[in-house]
Amino acid sequence: MSSIEKMELVNIVGLLKYLDDTLIQCIRSGVFHIEQSSQIAEESGAAGFVNLHEQNPYKDLLKQIISIDLDGYKLHEADTAPAAGMTDQEMKDYIADMYMRCSAFSTQIAQYTDYIAERTQALKQLEHLQGMNVDLQKLFQCSHIAIRFGKLPSDSYLKLSYYQEKTFLFLPYDDDGEYRWGFYFAPKDSITETDEIMRSLFFERIWMPDFVTGTPEQATNDLKADLEIAQTELYEAHKAQQELLARESEKINAVFCKVKFLYEKFKLRSFASVYRDKFYLVGFIPAKEKDRFKKLFADIPDVSIICKPPETASHIETPVKLKNNFFTRPFSMFVEMYGLPKYNGFNPTGLVAITYTILFGIMFGDLGHGLVVSLFGFLFYKKTKNQLGAILARIGLSSAFFGLIFGSVFGFEHALDPLYHAIGLAHKPIEVMENINLILFGAIGIGVVLILISIVINTILNLKKKDYTEALFGNNGLFGLIFFGAILFMLVGTMFLKINLVKPWYILLFLVLPIVIMFFREPLGCLMEHKKYHVESVGDFIASNFFEVFEFLLSYATNTLSFVRIGGFVFSHAGMMSVVMMLSKTASAGASPIIIVLGNLFVIGMEGVLAAIQVLRLEFYEIFSRFYTESDGKAFTPVSISYDPIVE
Repeated sequence: MSSIEKMELVNIVGLLKYLDDTLIQCIRSGVFHIEQSSQIAEESGAAGFVNLHEQNPYKDLLKQIISIDLDGYKLHEADTAPAAGMTDQEMKDYIADMYMRCSAFSTQIAQYTDYIAERTQALKQLEHLQGMNVDLQKLFQCSHIAIRFGKLPSDSYLKLSYYQEKTFLFLPYDDDGEYRWGFYFAPKDSITETDEIMRSLFFERIWMPDFVTGTPEQATNDLKADLEIAQTELYEAHKAQQELLARESEKINAVFCKVKFLYEKFKLRSFASVYRDKFYLVGFIPAKEKDRFKKLFADIPDVSIICKPPETASHIETPVKLKNNFFTRPFSMFVEMYGLPKYNGFNPTGLVAITYTILFGIMFGDLGHGLVVSLFGFLFYKKTKNQLGAILARIGLSSAFFGLIFGSVFGFEHALDPLYHAIGLAHKPIEVMENINLILFGAIGIGVVLILISIVINTILNLKKKDYTEALFGNNGLFGLIFFGAILFMLVGTMFLKINLVKPWYILLFLVLPIVIMFFREPLGCLMEHKKYHVESVGDFIASNFFEVFEFLLSYATNTLSFVRIGGFVFSHAGMMSVVMMLSKTASAGASPIIIVLGNLFVIGMEGVLAAIQVLRLEFYEIFSRFYTESDGKAFTPVSISYDPIVE
């Protein structure tokens, strides 16, 4: 159901003049994970091969394309046909011309925008001086009197009477209720003192621009005329810019895509090793793609493709590509969040897909809610291709299934009764609030099964690696399985089967002996592997192993009880919906449907998110922690071209 894709190590050797053609085919294949070839060359003892160190000739051109002001147009991946016949020099000349023309428009538009903003602000200031019949320019050019224009808070204006003996005068021209707008006058030899006084009264000085001349009325008329002309010029500049971009944006984007391809392809040359007129490339491809990959290079002369098992390159870690079926594929997102397995490791995606779907369905069991979540996930995935949407589509159907078992549809607990009667049932299979013990013990039972499965998987994986310490003697190994299984069998036998297993032989054989073996797991592991075990201090050995075994025993209990949260969410879901129904019954007839709809939306949103997070927590902390210890694998990343408008 889920596994790890088998890889082939690919060695590509050819004439240096065909390196670019070879890299293009590697990119187009979509399956070539490139590696630094110098590592393989050193390992194989090939002398003389060196890495290519070259300045990327397309870097500056790409920067210039990206810096062109396209007035909101976004560069993106597109057909390069409009630029197909252009040489490198023609592309440079074209981009330089477009950069210059677009920059000229941008500068012109910015100048007009600033011009309009300055004069619009001046008009707002002049509104407060209407009726003043004085030439403003001459006023500010007085020889012996300093003049300041601005606004004074109305409450500060009342305090001016405290400064009557001072040699300044404030002359207001407008009152907007909050501020008094106007001038204050003072002799130039006392203006510094006056400025300090007015600053303490929170006077806000406003600088009148030099282009404001004449009386306020004359200046207002002149500014309005200037604004009308400037706005017309700004409109014409925008129009000319839009016409240019309408004609050239497609070609600019095509040139960008072509240059970005050449730039990214040239970067890949640094992975090649060269010796005289020969180049050497190395990488990985999925084994199933070997024949198709080789055919791509059939038309390139003097290029050889040699495929080998990945184990032949001991200095390079084989990349990992998870292999999953239609159902499990979206859940690989969770596995990648935790960490990829090693190449020869175990792909847990299938286990995650099954357990996550079932656990979420139980914790969020409602036919209506499940169908809503599934529909939302389906539409979300169709629109965005986000794997989270595909996961929601699957787990929503699980919720709907368990909703049928719990008999809940949008919180209506008896809406499905006719269905149960039609199939011969007297009532729904499980009444949540009347089967508390069943649900809690069932939750613990699910946890027990998952922990046992995790221990079995860990035992098998470590046996394959010949790590006998963990496979046989660890808490997640064979004797850990015996101890945990014996505890469970004893509890179930005593509580439900009326079998008394609390007997000396049972305790000694299945409980005490596994604990002792786990205590001495390291010496026993060395014995199995024919290695010598060295103890530096007997006291340290006893102390450390005692506390580790105690931690093992504690983890069995805490991990098992952690699954009680499954039952807790079942009760939480039923309880929250009962509150919604109770509120709807106490409301008026018109408000009741609204409360039901809003309540259901709230429960779907809040509890759905919480259940999803809690299930993921169970996966990571209670299941993965027991067997998924090697989660630092290297992702399989085929070379490709990113058309994001960025330059490294």
